[in-house]
Amino acid sequence: MQGYDYLGINTLHFDAEKCVGCGMCLTVCPHAVFVKGEGNLKGGKVALDKPSKCMECGACAINCPVAAITVTPGVGCASAILHSWITGEEASCDCSGGGCC
Repeated sequence: MQGYDYLGINTLHFDAEKCVGCGMCLTVCPHAVFVKGEGNLKGGKVALDKPSKCMECGACAINCPVAAITVTPGVGCASAILHSWITGEEASCDCSGGGCC
């Protein structure tokens, strides 16, 4: 897949305090939303690197052994993005009523 930046609205939440640095999210995320921490991130914990790349597939949350990641898969922009790929129409995350939220 190409490196898409999505519409900036997503349900991804990451709790760095809960993270144990296992790296499972790095392995399963198809869009490299996370990065292995260095420097001030103790124990090689993971950090959010590119949250705008998240398409809310939920793979990271499902595979996190300590529930440090939450995301509501298949809602928000993910639906609009998938619809746009199928139809060729422009994706819209207009949460005011006419979009995907």
